[in-house]
Amino acid sequence: MKRNAVWLASCAITAAAALLSGCGGSGAEASPGGTAGAAPSANASGVRPVQAMSDKAAIAEQVKDAVETRLSPHEDFFGSGGKSPCSTASAKMFTRQCGAAAEATNEDASFALAQAGRHAGFAALRSVAQKIQKSSATYRQLGCATNPAEAATRHACLEPAAVLAQGFPDLRDGVNLGLAGK
Repeated sequence: MKRNAVWLASCAITAAAALLSGCGGSGAEASPGGTAGAAPSANASGVRPVQAMSDKAAIAEQVKDAVETRLSPHEDFFGSGGKSPCSTASAKMFTRQCGAAAEATNEDASFALAQAGRHAGFAALRSVAQKIQKSSATYRQLGCATNPAEAATRHACLEPAAVLAQGFPDLRDGVNLGLAGK
């Protein structure tokens, strides 16, 4: 719970900074023509219009909120990192429990991709989500959730399982990078 509050606070600060960074002065400065109160145009000053920054920040916030709403319950239920059933150190890695976590992580990755849509600034989120989808497909194709007996198959399950175990935090990081336009 405390981690979510810290995360939300840092996201709010990041969004506020993004909104404020697009703001110029108050407009009361003297213009090059000597008329006070006339602000230079966005094109002349090289500064992007405030509205464009606000729209991008609003889209990023919408994506973050939608993805976070979806991620949190799954992460709370399945766990992540070393607490995930897909952790390579977990005795549950070759069980249906990891298979269910893999499916939930894959669904969240698909959802994140749909939320990012064609919006600019979500390259990191797209990359993470696609890697999760590929790992989920590999985990499923190898039959990792059915406790394969073959050593080569078990070894091949390690990499996709590790990606899946870290999937929820990686998606969250991708969303946060999207707030920064990455």
